[in-house]
This record gives sequence, structure tokens and C-alpha cells, in this order.
Amino acid sequence: MQIEGKAAIVTGGGTGVGRATALDLARGGCNVVINYSRSKDEAEQTAAEVSALGVRGIAVKADVSNDADCRALVASAVSEFGQLDILVNNAGTTSFIKHDDLEGVALEDWDRIFKVNVVGPFQCARAARAALEASGNGEIVNVSSVAGLAATGSSIPYCASKAALNNMTVSLARVFAPKVRVNTVAPGFISTRWLKDGLGDAAYEAFKANAEANVLLHRVCTAEDVAGVILSIITGPDLMTAQVIAVEGGQLHSNFNPR
Repeated sequence: MQIEGKAAIVTGGGTGVGRATALDLARGGCNVVINYSRSKDEAEQTAAEVSALGVRGIAVKADVSNDADCRALVASAVSEFGQLDILVNNAGTTSFIKHDDLEGVALEDWDRIFKVNVVGPFQCARAARAALEASGNGEIVNVSSVAGLAATGSSIPYCASKAALNNMTVSLARVFAPKVRVNTVAPGFISTRWLKDGLGDAAYEAFKANAEANVLLHRVCTAEDVAGVILSIITGPDLMTAQVIAVEGGQLHSNFNPR
């Protein structure tokens, strides 16, 4: 896809991978809705940075686990830009629970994680379907995780949710074909505030050092690395759909096994 003059929604777009993706899209001439649920100040700052690049950026609050919010989010994008060509389902959540602590996993963890990580992308895709099909060259990119491929990560519910998202990507690709392509990027360890806040400073630094020592390329992902892959999916071959693309420095084939 040629993204100049196109319009995109990036969920969870105010920070981390979402922010980096919104800025990459803007540099290519794409107008962007930056969705947020809590990070209002960061989303508005990202929207301002997008606008400073010569395109339009707006921040819109919506909880992707709420269907009405998803529909309102898409309606806002279409109202502002007159079209919607790209949906990046980046919003996500987790609980940091050791895998062997089965009693530490509450039903509320399963409900919250699946509502945001699986139901949310489904609802956003459903809400955006008509606009993306009208584009004639629409694109959905889901942000998953190697947790969904290797069953390693912050918690068992998180791993399961990302595996479900990977599977749902294929289902949605079938439904949306041939007018809209649906793909997924699956990052490994990402050096972001989100992970540092979840693990705590000391645990984060130890975890990062362990990853860097063991993954094949001896470095972890940045938000910009992941955004670069998302942009390459959107702007790359129009023949690609229903794919899960790992960007993890060789983590899946290394001795690094976080759980």
C-alpha cells in the first residue's frame, strides 16, 4: 500500500509501539487517529507530533474491550478523515504472574486480558470492516507477541490471549479477503516503559540482560523496531495476508526462555 493520503487508527497509540507506529505512518503522509484508554497526555502529545509532520493527528479515547467505544472510534476516524484505510490493533494488557503460580491467576485476569487482547481487536476489526472494504486496499495489522508462539511470557493468560490473536488473524484474513489484508507482528522482549512498569526496575534490567545474552542477535526489540515491521507489512507486498511475522532477534531459536 502507498500510505500517502491514507488514514489510519492505531489503538494504544500514545506510548511505546503504538506511538512509534503512528509517527512512522505520519512520516509516510498518513493521517492518524491515536487511540488511548488512560494515557491521555501521551496520546495528545503523539497527536501533536503527528500533526507537526504535515498530516492530521487526533487523539481519541476508547476502551477497545467495549464494543460501543470501538464503533465510536471508527466513526470518529471516518468523520475526521472521510476514509479509513489502516487499522493497527496495538492496545494490549497483561498480568505479571509466574507460570507455576497457578493459584495466583484469578478469573478476573483471564477476563480482562482476553477482553483487551482478543475481543478488542475483533471488535475494532468488525467496526472498521465497511470503511476498510470501501478503501479498496485496506490493511489490518494486529500486534501479538512471541508469547503466543512459544507460550513464554508475563503470564499464562497473556500467552493464551496472544495465541488466540494469532489464530484469529487467519480467520479474519479469510473473512476480509480479498479487499482487506490481515496480518500480525509478534515481537519478542520490547524495551519499553510498559514492561519496566510491570516488572519493576531491578527485575526489568536483569530480564533484559538475560535476553540480550541469549537471543541470537544479542539485542532486544525497541518500539521503533516493531513499528518498522508494522510499516513494512502495510507498505510491502499486497499479496501477503494471514501471516504472523516474528520480530524477536532470534529468541524463538535461542536459549532465552522467559516465563
